[in-house]
Amino acid sequence: MNTILVHPTYFPSIIQMAAMVQASHIVFELNDNYQKQTYRNRAYIAHSNGKLLLNIPIKHTKSGIKQRTKDVMMDNSFPWQSQHWKSLQSAYRSSPYFEFYEEDLYPLFHEPIDSLLELNIKTWNILCELLDIKKEHSFTASYQLEPEVMDLRHLVNAKSEVDQKLQPYTQVLQNKHGFLSNLSILDLIFNEGPNAVDYLESQIWY
Repeated sequence: MNTILVHPTYFPSIIQMAAMVQASHIVFELNDNYQKQTYRNRAYIAHSNGKLLLNIPIKHTKSGIKQRTKDVMMDNSFPWQSQHWKSLQSAYRSSPYFEFYEEDLYPLFHEPIDSLLELNIKTWNILCELLDIKKEHSFTASYQLEPEVMDLRHLVNAKSEVDQKLQPYTQVLQNKHGFLSNLSILDLIFNEGPNAVDYLESQIWY
């Protein structure tokens, strides 16, 4: 796979992360209209009760006019950062690699940040550091209806049923509620650690 076009997302789904790891160049979409119920501002993890949604509250315009994703600001009047961190601690404290990555991830949930786009790009950069991934990336200058590169922007849809080809890996709570496919990349790295990259490179998801 060569160049792909994707949306910056909050701790990407495993399918999107596999696509990015297998690509030679990543183009991040900056000029789309923000849409609700997508991975732009949400991620799913495996919790004691099953699949748990981590959702970032967004400030919406009073006029009702659609916002560009790059202009979206988070509603930090709600303590979503601390709540997400507590959920991750509760879900993955007993996983093999949580403590290994904890210190590097901690600032994302405790340092002030307002822009959703800034958070998602920072999340991607940290993931690259944690997994020792070196990928060239760029950003769109305008919205392309028919891009010349491989268009994977549909992977941002949280309701998309495209995860049936992912191979199972060991999840810390698997004995309780079975294998949960296509969760956030956080689930994979907390359970598989450095082996996460080999897993992502081996997946035939398309």
